[in-house]
Formats: sequence, C-alpha cells, structure tokens
Amino acid sequence: MLKVGLTGGIGAGKSEVARLLVECGAVLIDADRIAREVVAPGTPGLAAVVEAFGPEILTADGSLDRPRLGAVVFADPERLAVLNAIVHPLVGARSRRLEEAAAEDTVVVHDVPLLTENGLAPLYDLVIVVDAGPGTQLDRLVRLRGMTEDDARARMAAQATRDERLAIADLVIDNDVPLERLRERVREVWSELVRRAHAAPSGTQG
Repeated sequence: MLKVGLTGGIGAGKSEVARLLVECGAVLIDADRIAREVVAPGTPGLAAVVEAFGPEILTADGSLDRPRLGAVVFADPERLAVLNAIVHPLVGARSRRLEEAAAEDTVVVHDVPLLTENGLAPLYDLVIVVDAGPGTQLDRLVRLRGMTEDDARARMAAQATRDERLAIADLVIDNDVPLERLRERVREVWSELVRRAHAAPSGTQG
C-alpha cells in the first residue's frame, strides 16, 4: 500500500485532482467529508463542539451551523485551535480505519486540506501538492464559490503560504492549466504512484 497525502490551498482545485485520481484507481479518504461525518447530529463530536462553542452554533434542526461556526473560528486562531483539537483526532481515527480496510496493493490518497498547517507530511509515503497562483485561487473562490473577495482573501490568509506547501511536496500538480492538461498531468502522477506502490511495501518509500 502506498499512502499519499494530497493537499493544496483553497481554490487550487484539489477536489478535481482527487476525482481524477479516483478515476485512475486510487482509494480516496476525504478528510473534509469525514470531518462532516464526525460532527453529524447525535455524534460525540457534535456534543463536544456544542460544549466548547455553545448551542448557538446549531441550526434549528440540531445540525452544525457551519457558516456561523466558520465566522467564529476563522477570525480567532485560539478558537480555531479549540475546534481542531476536537475534530482532528476523530478524523484521524476514522481515516485509519478506512485505510486499514483497503487492499494491500492499493494507492490510498488522503485528501487533507490542512496537511501543511498541521505538520502531517510524515504520516504519508509521499505528499502531492496541487498548486495554483493566488490570483487563480481568488478568482475561483469568488466566481465559482460565490465568496466575497474579502472573505476569500481571509480564507487564503488563514492557510499555509504557497511556499510552505511546496516545501513539503514530493510531487507537484500545476493547476493553472486547462482541464485536459491537468488530466494528462494526473495520469503521469498516477503512473509514478503505481510504480512506487509496487516497488516496496508501505512504510519503506522515501
């Protein structure tokens, strides 16, 4: 098994790269999706978040009000750290269970938005960074996700810098390109991942 960490700045197009890798044959473990599952209604995770942030971060139906919680934590690094301390261990445990269920010769791709920020690179056999220029990120966030420019810039500023992400990359996928060129690059990367997966057992790669 080859354990791959996939990351990139907000708006860089990481989700599209993840989708293309799955098309190639990767098993995807999506940290964002798992993060939503571990704070679903009725979970211990949601109870812990409510205890830390108060019932006002719930919607009328008892689920997590993500925009409201996001407005709190993205403006306050200490509050963000509190949230991360609750959610990240739960996400890690669920991710490990999913990984353990995969076949031994599989390429397992962990889609981890905050891989750089949380110092998680050593957990993986190699790290792929999806890279795009800040102008491209900003355009996608405003045009495709409907964010205000100020909100988009704040979200970008809350993450690691482009240089910090590239510093931990074993492989870089440039996503300042047309979709067809992106597909070609992902296929190139997939060939490399398969080669490495078959070259040595997990834990012995670079």
